[in-house]
Amino acid sequence: MTDPKSFLTSIFNAAVAAADPEKTIRNHLPAKPKGRTVVIGAGKGSAQMAAAFEKVWDGPIDGLVVTRYGYGARCERIEIIEAAHPVPDAAGLEASRRLLEKVRGLTSDDLVVALISGGGSALLPSPAPGLTLADEIAVNEALLASGAPIAAMNTIRKHVSTIKGGRLAAAAHPARVVSLVVSDIPGDNPALVASGPTVPDTGSRADALASIAAYGMKLPASVMAHIQSPAADAPRPDDPRFGGNEVHLTASAAVSLEAAAAEAKRLGIEAVILSDAIEGEAREVGGVHAAIAREVATRNHPFAKPVLILSGGETTVTLRAKGKGGRNSEFLLAFAIGIDGVNGIDALAADTDGIDGSENNAGAFADGSTVARMRAAGVDAKAMLAGNNAWTAFNAVGDLFVPGPTGTNVNDLRAILVR
Repeated sequence: MTDPKSFLTSIFNAAVAAADPEKTIRNHLPAKPKGRTVVIGAGKGSAQMAAAFEKVWDGPIDGLVVTRYGYGARCERIEIIEAAHPVPDAAGLEASRRLLEKVRGLTSDDLVVALISGGGSALLPSPAPGLTLADEIAVNEALLASGAPIAAMNTIRKHVSTIKGGRLAAAAHPARVVSLVVSDIPGDNPALVASGPTVPDTGSRADALASIAAYGMKLPASVMAHIQSPAADAPRPDDPRFGGNEVHLTASAAVSLEAAAAEAKRLGIEAVILSDAIEGEAREVGGVHAAIAREVATRNHPFAKPVLILSGGETTVTLRAKGKGGRNSEFLLAFAIGIDGVNGIDALAADTDGIDGSENNAGAFADGSTVARMRAAGVDAKAMLAGNNAWTAFNAVGDLFVPGPTGTNVNDLRAILVR
């Protein structure tokens, strides 16, 4: 293995290709309606999903999809709106209003196709009556800093919204709604992707309040008052308005990890998948992965070298400072510290949507020399980790991974090569 970075990049590319919208949507096309076909959507991969749907759908359509700034795609019949992520903005607020308007007044002869991918939660601000965009921004910022798992975050989000938690599908009733979902959620519950604008779940106000308390979130008084009131209740899955709807998972971390493993084997390296649903504090998960890699490197156990160790899921970061980074770079900095000085280990941790946190990198590379190279560049790896400043640390040694927007989003990919 003369070029581990190229090998790991090919593994990432194989995982992303397995979630290519044109391939996956073609296998999940709904039956054509007697009436109109309206396409809606939200998420970091939804513009590419819209472009793919246009190519494979044989019939008239119109629609509206919102995605992150810079993640747009060329469409002929579906309008693409760009808005802010991970903190909502006024463009997202307008997009939410227009999406709700788009599905109102439809009939039982009409079809709504919802293209949903990760990132839709931030892209669809639609504050409940009595709340403001500023309130929803404050909620989002508190969630991102809390260290709470994504399921808890999205349960809270749907209780301060007029579009999440199935409400967008309810607004489309009596039209049939078919949701095509690219999952970035550990466990692949489609109701939690983008906080489920078209797919309700059983999470309650009580669940939301329990998570707020458990993670010590400080939310505006107006938000707390709303969540504590019956007005916050979201539609339940047994609501008759959802009776004829369909939900299809078109891509997931599990499928992409299998594709990554197959690519490794094609290149002559055996692969093992630890899990597609790993959650927890990024730095702690990084430490555990480092311990496994060290065990393989030094004892050839529990896996025989050479081997590629894969995992997916979505870790979280509890913000302790205002450094630059994201959950993948934070994971990998902790991992690098854990394998410091150990030869024969190379790793990539990256978000499959192409963006990790607020910067332009998807993640980073690391090996047994990373911490020493950071030290030579005047960077203290442990201090950077303590300050949530992993981006700065990896940037200092030229190890950021910047593939650009990928057009999909099936969560995080961690690939560890032990030679």
